[in-house]
Parts: sequence; C-alpha cells; structure tokens
Amino acid sequence: MPQPLAGVRIADFSHVIAGPLATYFLCLLGAEVIKVEPETGDVLRNYTQRRDLRGMAEPFIGANAGKKSVVLDLKTPFGKEAARRLVASADIMVENFRPGVIDRLGLGYESLRKDNPSLIFCSISGYGQTGPMRDYPAIDQIIQSVSGLMGLSGEADSGPMRIGFPIVDTYSALLAAFAIQAAYLQRERDPQRRGQHIDMSMLDASLVMMASVVNPMFISDTEPRRTGNRGFSLAPTADTFATRDLPITIGAVQQNQYERLCTAIGRPELLVDPRFADAEARMANDAALQAELAQTFRTRGGLEWEELLSKAGVPAGAVRPVRDVLDLPQLQDRGLKLSVEVPNKAVPRATILNAGFRFAHDGPGTASPPPQLGEHTQEVLADLGLAMPVADHRP
Repeated sequence: MPQPLAGVRIADFSHVIAGPLATYFLCLLGAEVIKVEPETGDVLRNYTQRRDLRGMAEPFIGANAGKKSVVLDLKTPFGKEAARRLVASADIMVENFRPGVIDRLGLGYESLRKDNPSLIFCSISGYGQTGPMRDYPAIDQIIQSVSGLMGLSGEADSGPMRIGFPIVDTYSALLAAFAIQAAYLQRERDPQRRGQHIDMSMLDASLVMMASVVNPMFISDTEPRRTGNRGFSLAPTADTFATRDLPITIGAVQQNQYERLCTAIGRPELLVDPRFADAEARMANDAALQAELAQTFRTRGGLEWEELLSKAGVPAGAVRPVRDVLDLPQLQDRGLKLSVEVPNKAVPRATILNAGFRFAHDGPGTASPPPQLGEHTQEVLADLGLAMPVADHRP
C-alpha cells in the first residue's frame, strides 16, 4: 500500500518556517513537494551559526528534506509562466507571502483556479487575508505577543515571557497541514472535484492552541493568569519541585493520585492531616502542603523520584535537558528519527525528526535529502514542457 499522499503534487511557494514545515509534514506522507525559491533561496537556508552550513542550515534541513527545489523569478514573464504551469499540474499550492503579494504577482487563487479549478490553495499569513491587521508584518515572536501567549508564560509576579522556540510557527504548520488534507479529502469526495482557498492565520491558530484558556473566557469570563510551573488544575500537587539534582514535575490532580503520592514518598501523615484531606482543603492550604512536599523531594534525585512515582501510578517527570531526552531508550523504536543524506561536506548525513506518529504500515517518512538551491529546476521545467532561457540557466 502506498503512503497516504503518494501521487499528490504540491507547489510550495512558502519560505522560512510555517509554510515549509506544513509542506514537510505532507511530504512525509508521500506528497511530491516542489519548492519554488528566488535566486537567493529561502532565507531559512542561512539560519545557522555555522558558516560551513550556509545554504543548508540545520532548520532548513529539518523542514525541507524530501522536497525538490526550483528557482524562478516570479517577476519575469518566464517565471510567471513556469509558475502557472507548475500550479496547473499540482493538486495543492501553499504560499505565505504577506496578503496581496501573490495577487500582485499574478498568481492569486482567483487567477490560478481558471487553469486548475480543482486547486487547493493555502495562504498562510500573520493575521489572515481579511481584517484591519491583514497588512501588518508578523513573525512568530510578534504573534506570541499579540495573541496574549506571552502574557500566559512566566511566574505570577514576572513580566510576559516568550516561549523558547517558534511555537506559533510550528502549530500553524500543523494546523495548515491538517486543513490542506481535509480540503483534499473534501475535493476527492466532490463529484465536481472543486478546489478551494484556505485562509490560514497565525493569530487564529495561536488562539486555537490556547483553547484551554480562551474557552473559559468565552463561557465564564474567566481571566487567565500566569501560574509559572503550576499545572492547568492549579492544584498544589501539580507543580515542579527541586530535588538533589534535576527538578521533578508531578501531576497528582485526583484524590487517588494524591493518596498514592503520599504513600510513595513515605509521608502517610499527610493523608490524615485535615488541612489536606480533599482537593478543596489542599487548595486552601496550598503553601503549607507545598512546603511539606518540597522538603521531601530534596532527599532524592529527579530521575529516582520519576521512576518511583510513575510505578506508583502518580504522573511525574524529571525536567531534562533536550539533549538527554533524545537519548532516552523510550524513543529508540518509535520511528521518531530519520537519517537523511545532506549535500554538504561539513554534515554529509543528518538525523532529523519524523512526523511524530506511527502507522502500522506505510506511515510517514522520507529517505530523500533536502534539495540544493535550484537542484531540480531543469527537471521540473522539462516536465512542464519548458526550458530555461539560455541567458538564465540555473542548476
């Protein structure tokens, strides 16, 4: 059985993270992704501190393995014609220019659907294609700020704090990939095979990502607040505590979990203390209970507590550095890592992340390398019945 998207062609006019990561997920599922780049290439190619990886930066490798690269100048008649033919041959087009740019290039949805009425056209932008903020420039960090996400991160008495990686880009990419697949399935079930335009806003996506705080605001006018490392339940036994080494996070949010916690840490007296008898009492005596727990957790190391509590049925996890997580035996047979060749002498082979889920068979993955800039230009143009003008040949 082939991969789910085998035979699907995607014309990818996106750059940096959100768009390319969305098409990477689709590539992992078998789609042919043709990445259209300017002569200077996707700027993500140079997002690295290593000079010997310029043009093939680590983030670029991880978001573009398995794709083909075509260089086109979309401001020239030839570039526009090649782009139109490419999209006419594709099932899906993805772009993440600022709203209006793709239309000014003559490659907007209304124009392209005339040649390909079955086209699924996905636009990813900071604020969407409509509304008073549509023309504002935006990157992940800006949307983290505007969406209120930064206001949720940090301790109660601290200022707003950015999440330490491009979380909005990443979630927007996942949501875009989900939307694209839904639209593709919808088209395949439509007797007329009608395509459509997907308007993907990073601001919208960030609020969906924050549904656990946004919905209570809608329903009960509950104002979200910064709670540091405290869990969503706000229970004193859903927090992070210092140990002899690595901090430990626990999530004893139910009565039976609290009882198991007290037994496992050797503090049975906390079970009969009336201050901590039930969830309401524990919340009322939050500081006192946390002080008792903090004293006990300092007596052992984080990994030791993790094993002891987990075996007792208490959700618990040591706070590890990411490097240590990658070496966990738990991950070794999960299919989470891919090994791909890289067209760069400094790093001829790289390990990158797969899709993050497994199929029983024919699941996500790619064995193909990330493309060099313009590596597939002549191949793709020939497939479209075109040849690069003599004065404009590229690799």
